[in-house]
Amino acid sequence: MVLDRRGFVKCIAGASAGIMATPLPWKLLDDVSIWTQSWPWIPANVRGENFVVRVVSKTCPSSAAVKVRLVGNRPVRVLPDDDHPLGGGVSALAAAEVHMLHSPARVKRPLLRGPDGAFMDISWSKAAEIFAGKLKEAGGKSAFICGDETGSIAEVISALAKGLGSEDVCLMPSEGQCAAKAAELMRIPGQIGYDLEHSDYVFAIGANIFESWGTVVRNRRIFRAATPHPDGKTRLKARFAYAGPVQNNSAVLARPWLPVYPGMQTALALGVANILIAGGRTADALDFGAFKELALRYTPKKVAQITGVDPKGLESVVNALLAAEAPLVIVGSEFGQGAGAAPVMAGFAVNALLGNINRPGGISLLPWDEAVLGGASSRSRLYANDLAARVGDWAAGGNAPSLLVVHEANPLYALPGAIPAKQAFKNIPFKVAFSSFLDETAEACNLVLPVPMGLERLDDVRTPYGSGQSIYCVSAPVAQPSEDVRPAADFLFSAAKELDLKMGAASYEDLLKSRAEGVVKTDFAALLAGTGAVSHEKIKVPEGYSLCPAVLEKNLMQASAETSFRLAPFVKLNLGTANTGIPPYNTKTLRASELEGKDMFVMMNAATTAKAGLAEGDAVTLEAGGRRLPARLRVFEGVMSDTVAVCLGYGHTALDAFSQNKGANVMELLSAVPEPATGLTVWSQAGVAVAKA
Repeated sequence: MVLDRRGFVKCIAGASAGIMATPLPWKLLDDVSIWTQSWPWIPANVRGENFVVRVVSKTCPSSAAVKVRLVGNRPVRVLPDDDHPLGGGVSALAAAEVHMLHSPARVKRPLLRGPDGAFMDISWSKAAEIFAGKLKEAGGKSAFICGDETGSIAEVISALAKGLGSEDVCLMPSEGQCAAKAAELMRIPGQIGYDLEHSDYVFAIGANIFESWGTVVRNRRIFRAATPHPDGKTRLKARFAYAGPVQNNSAVLARPWLPVYPGMQTALALGVANILIAGGRTADALDFGAFKELALRYTPKKVAQITGVDPKGLESVVNALLAAEAPLVIVGSEFGQGAGAAPVMAGFAVNALLGNINRPGGISLLPWDEAVLGGASSRSRLYANDLAARVGDWAAGGNAPSLLVVHEANPLYALPGAIPAKQAFKNIPFKVAFSSFLDETAEACNLVLPVPMGLERLDDVRTPYGSGQSIYCVSAPVAQPSEDVRPAADFLFSAAKELDLKMGAASYEDLLKSRAEGVVKTDFAALLAGTGAVSHEKIKVPEGYSLCPAVLEKNLMQASAETSFRLAPFVKLNLGTANTGIPPYNTKTLRASELEGKDMFVMMNAATTAKAGLAEGDAVTLEAGGRRLPARLRVFEGVMSDTVAVCLGYGHTALDAFSQNKGANVMELLSAVPEPATGLTVWSQAGVAVAKA
């Protein structure tokens, strides 16, 4: 990435904060033998033909398009794919994917929990027999959780469920789910997209666009292309502003960064709307009059009191939006989940006031992809199923399924601690996990079915949330699996055949071909070569769309927890996901100021530290909702006052030695409540007590 002098200085400041991922060695202490890079399971070098293959990473949640370098048919390195609409860089997680193929933590063969509670190896034929038997026995009392919202595997799962008589299929919570709920309530019949490529001023409120929101690698490419080059050559001249509680990756690169309290996205967006409406801006929504009345109550002074934002800074950003030819406002969660639909709706309203709906550089209304398999649910329909609420019902004994199938998801680690997922699992007689690793959820299941990793299987990506255009990608396998694994989709097709269920396709490859050639109208072979099929089709803005002022007002009235400080979780891609844990090679990107031994650090600014009666390096306890977590304290001025910044991704109790018992899982501190007027479960606002341990 090329930065000017000011940008370089800000990056250095951010790196000092411990937010940006830089390749510095970890201070290991008692973990030297574990964290060394000289592991015996690393394969020896090979000789052979050197070539690259284009793929889209299924391990990285940002859907990063990359090139994988192979030597002698073995993947050895991940490189940027600058020509792909989802490419232009490499995330820390996508870069680690080739190394994770050889991880000793991979599940090597099917596992069945025996009468003594321990796992035992079984054959795939035995696993298939057990699985089909359990499906037949459970029938409509089967439930499914899918961790892949962009792949056609979700369609396979929903078609199988439909054949069994079940509608109980949920995706893991995500920004996409919140946006889908917002679109439904606003009567927008499509997927909300963001045309960053053609915007000349982007204001991200909460949405950490360079680390955890949307198509991160593509977002970074756009930033890089928009940054002035030291040789004097000017590129797109785009500017980026960010509002959030922590000087994270997006804040470091933003000009300016507006510090605000966590969970205040809706109020801040209404403050922007207030200034725009006062200046004469309007929108075509049927309920604009009621929205205007609401927004005019959120003056810059009031918004400053609520959110902690600097009124002059906010006014400066709004003036920049007005001066831009193609402004864009993006509103989302600071940590990629749990913010609800209201912030997205408030952001849509601001974009409507700016007049940039379905215009270059603005919000794009994209058509939802069609289901190919008969009886399968579309992604928009799956988004409507609230997993957090469903798990709560299961825990209370209400409609708990007889069989639960979890595909590449780890709800026991990734859902907020207030959601009794462990109790829900206890109430379900038989549980199956499709997983590459023995994570917390897989460990709690009766049957574990190991699946190939992304580079070892045929898979696809359908318009990830954040993209400004419809896109369809297919990734061909670039490596032979090193373990006795099976693709989940084809295993499900076989189970359906055993039960005489009509799926509408014979295999996953047939399904992807049908989607490519029948729906996307693109040659399947071309997609296998790594090209993405792009469509610029947009849905017309409906005349009767709503800005939902009543919904926004109810959410603005929601009180946050009465505790001493506000909790501000943030995400770093190099720490992996709930499914992968910390990739072994990514330990080089962490430093002692983030994790020392088994202690993770939380951050507060100096004034907040003094208010709490604490000092740099103190051992502290974080407490919320009766749940307590240990940590160490760092003093850092890049955190909003009365706020505690905490990094997600630590605290695994399963997986491998690189992830187990390293820090604490901050998700345990988050409370989950229904979002007023939408019913969607949210957990973006959390209070926390901090005390010296």
